Amino acid sequence: MAALAIDDAAKGKGIAPLPGRSFSLSRFGGRWLSPVLLLLLWEAGSRSGLIPERTLAAPSAVIGTLIDMLISGELPSNLLVSFARVTAGLVLGVTLGLVTGLIAGLSSTGELAIDPLMQIKRTIPALALTPLFIVWFGIGETPKVALIAFATIFPVYLNLYSGIRGVDPRLLDAAKSFGLSRWEQIWHVVLPATLPSLLVGLRYALSISILVLVVAEQINASAGLGYLINNARDFMRTDIIVVCLMVYAILGLGADWLVRIIEARALIWRPSIVEQ
Repeated sequence: MAALAIDDAAKGKGIAPLPGRSFSLSRFGGRWLSPVLLLLLWEAGSRSGLIPERTLAAPSAVIGTLIDMLISGELPSNLLVSFARVTAGLVLGVTLGLVTGLIAGLSSTGELAIDPLMQIKRTIPALALTPLFIVWFGIGETPKVALIAFATIFPVYLNLYSGIRGVDPRLLDAAKSFGLSRWEQIWHVVLPATLPSLLVGLRYALSISILVLVVAEQINASAGLGYLINNARDFMRTDIIVVCLMVYAILGLGADWLVRIIEARALIWRPSIVEQ
């Protein structure tokens, strides 16, 4: 009663009420309200005939198709193929981004040699290279992996380069005063200070890899999620298309979740300004 009286008095004077006392829709799952409402409207539109099945399958049909594809093993087997492609492209792209970022960030000569090329690469859309990669590497797995690798180099390079150049000079001065050599300064001071920026670049690279994978798997794929989408398009199976798009989205969310876990463990020393 006292808290309510204080809140009423505060409202009368134009002062915000006490935190935690007012009604908040977010306490009751408010963030899920609009997605659930959208699904209900989608289902209702499909059942009433406003949304034809050939245009977009109903959520209930999508769920049924998802279960059938899981039981038959069709979805897991093709998912493994797509996962292998994106993993290979990421390993190659992140490795090249790390190497080039370290060389350009730690050496002025390396910066002059690498940074102009990286800036040129940044202005070239990765997907625009698809025809050229097909000419160079054919229509097998190589162009798909190469596209993902090419697209994921720059986010890692830029964030690592920026992180190295943004290291506080006072930390390096302190390391020198303790007698640390150049390589010891890099290992004990520069790289730990650069880790937050590097993880940001890794998160960008992971999200970009999923986006490029969607397009790369349209290149004469004989297996993978893109292969399923192409077949579903030919037979007007919008339910299968939606299932594959859901899997792409889950892959992206899972990749971001993985980096968040790494960030939480690797950067446990970093103070947080976010209120709990």
